[in-house]
Amino acid sequence: MRFKLASRAVIAGVAAALALSACGSSDTPADTTSANAGGLEKASIKMGALPIPDSAALYIARDKGFFKAEGLTVEIEPVPGGAQAQQSLMGGTLDATQTNYVSTFLAVSKGQKMKIISDLYQAAPNSFNLMVPKDSGIKTPADLKGKKIAVNSKQNIGTLAVTTVLKTHGLTEKDVEFVEFPFPQMGAQLASKTVDAAWMTEPALTAAQKTIGAQKLADTMVDSTADFPIAGVAVTEKFATDNPKTVAAFQRAIAKAQQIAATDRKAVEEILPTYTQIDAATAAVITLGSFPTSLDETRLQRVADLMLEQGYLTSAIDAKTILPGNLG
Repeated sequence: MRFKLASRAVIAGVAAALALSACGSSDTPADTTSANAGGLEKASIKMGALPIPDSAALYIARDKGFFKAEGLTVEIEPVPGGAQAQQSLMGGTLDATQTNYVSTFLAVSKGQKMKIISDLYQAAPNSFNLMVPKDSGIKTPADLKGKKIAVNSKQNIGTLAVTTVLKTHGLTEKDVEFVEFPFPQMGAQLASKTVDAAWMTEPALTAAQKTIGAQKLADTMVDSTADFPIAGVAVTEKFATDNPKTVAAFQRAIAKAQQIAATDRKAVEEILPTYTQIDAATAAVITLGSFPTSLDETRLQRVADLMLEQGYLTSAIDAKTILPGNLG
């Protein structure tokens, strides 16, 4: 996979992280005296994250002591969706949060000042599927007209991906009704016929297949959404400006964890049961996306461009505007 680096800050963060990992084992972080010499503006931060594979690197960084080695204490708080987490972020109850890029660009288009400081997750085939009950009469996405579709948040990556699939089958977003449910509840909603289909990712996707025999209707990450950027870490613009050393320390720690997640599937399998409703056996067989090791302006621009095409945005947004400048 090829990545283009979008900012010198990220280049510095990744390079520093890889240099540290080269000096010591993943379980024993290298000396960080120089990193902490100047002191951090905020040594303890509260971080929102969804209990899905996208956030694996956050937990790897915490459990392997990467945050601690940078002088950071990171409290990870579960959140139901990126849009809801952004409300907590803007309200000040979270210092940072995992967020999907669709929700981020939508918030920015409405005047919210946010910055993405780390990439977390990218789609792969069958990592985000539309699922239906095993006895469903819905055989193709075209059959969804007038039906209810569960997503974890409206106006986010799920609705954009589903709408893109609908478009290829002659339907629009107005032809269906989107309803919100957390990922862990979607299988039950399918089983009770509360919804006709559900946009699901792991571990809920595999769980629904095992427990209720849910069937795949469509992979939503194909064609214009193939290898689509999904999630990253967001902070407010004010937080990034006021806490440049804290942000840089976070970037160094998460870069080390992303490198592990990107190259060692076993490490991801081992961390998933610690924060998701998934056992080790299931973790070993689920479909995972990929874990980018750099922020890429060009990749993120794909999200904004597709949102403009689908009417989520009324005017174009330059992806560079949501990336941090030189944070030191």
